[in-house]
Amino acid sequence: MATVISFFPVDNGDMTLIRLDDGRTILIDVRIREAVDDSENDTPDVGKELRKRLKKDENERHFVDALCLTHPDEDHCLGLEKHFHLGDPDEFAEKSDKIFIREIWSSPIVFRRASADHTLCDDARAFNAEARRRVKKYRDSGSSVGDGNRIQVLGEDIDGKTDDLSSILVKVDELIKKINGNAEEWMEARLLGPLSHAGDEVEEETLTKNQSSVALRFSLAAGGKSDAGLFLIGGDADVAIWERHWNRLKEDHKDWLQYDLMLTPHHCSWHTLSYDSWSDKGEDAQVSEDAKQALAQARSGAIVIASSKPISDDDSDPPCVRAKREYMAITKNVGGRFLCVGELPSTEKPGVLEIEITSDGVRVKRSPSTPAIGGGGAIGGQPLTHGSGRSRRHD
Repeated sequence: MATVISFFPVDNGDMTLIRLDDGRTILIDVRIREAVDDSENDTPDVGKELRKRLKKDENERHFVDALCLTHPDEDHCLGLEKHFHLGDPDEFAEKSDKIFIREIWSSPIVFRRASADHTLCDDARAFNAEARRRVKKYRDSGSSVGDGNRIQVLGEDIDGKTDDLSSILVKVDELIKKINGNAEEWMEARLLGPLSHAGDEVEEETLTKNQSSVALRFSLAAGGKSDAGLFLIGGDADVAIWERHWNRLKEDHKDWLQYDLMLTPHHCSWHTLSYDSWSDKGEDAQVSEDAKQALAQARSGAIVIASSKPISDDDSDPPCVRAKREYMAITKNVGGRFLCVGELPSTEKPGVLEIEITSDGVRVKRSPSTPAIGGGGAIGGQPLTHGSGRSRRHD
């Protein structure tokens, strides 16, 4: 077996499933649009595609071992309440087709009250309530909870709000080594954000949802190699956050930002790389070199993926053609590739883009029925070997 990472075609939004070598699953963000219910609409049915990739438990429920919501924006949680069971596991309706969530991974932003800077859509409010329910269950039970009640809180909150959650709290820079209460030998994930420490230049109560995005760097094992694939995600974190990551890690821990696979933050937005407006300044817009350095720690043959609509050469943002060019330059330097989910296998009919991680590294997974994906690298060809000596196949 191998670890497979599936990127679902959700336009400008994120929905990513990690299926580890041992079969455990981690779903990162959700965007399932109601348009799929219209038989005359050609919106990809990503809910159906997700269920095809999930196992059923002894109660015949589709399930994910962990659901991570990077931040509570609609394009990262749409369809959650309709397609997933939220609430007491004992209240799961018989013959329901909802997906059972064994464990939630959540930023402590769910403990904040809604405000002008922290508005929540219906699905985000539902997730907020579910995360709170699970934390209360943990507190009431003295830490002993089962499937459907588990949660890991990613990052400390202000004013000591998470101080009593020690066994379910992961602090920034620490490693996640468990899934659903059990040690996981095929994965560890370093928590890089949200950055939320006293003394930061940004007041914690006024952090936007984007600035509070969860950022994780996964180390995924395969064939006896603990770091066969390094996968970096950062939700919608903007330029200021990536500058802070670089400035705090560049001296001693820039290797924590290394990746073989990266999901571009904020759907290939220019504001991940610059403070300037692309639509206003065009080619005169300036790149933040610190933010770019944080996002340029690609290993040999790395693949960078934009979960977005097709990218046009215009003033749109996101996705932004200038950001695409910056990421293409990064991958070109390491013999890698840039791919857009909304363009594959075609812009007219995008499908699920799957990346496979084996002991040979990271490659695009292609079935006989899937057209070859053009671009850099080798398609159905020989392994690519670069200066680091690491071998990559892109077939």
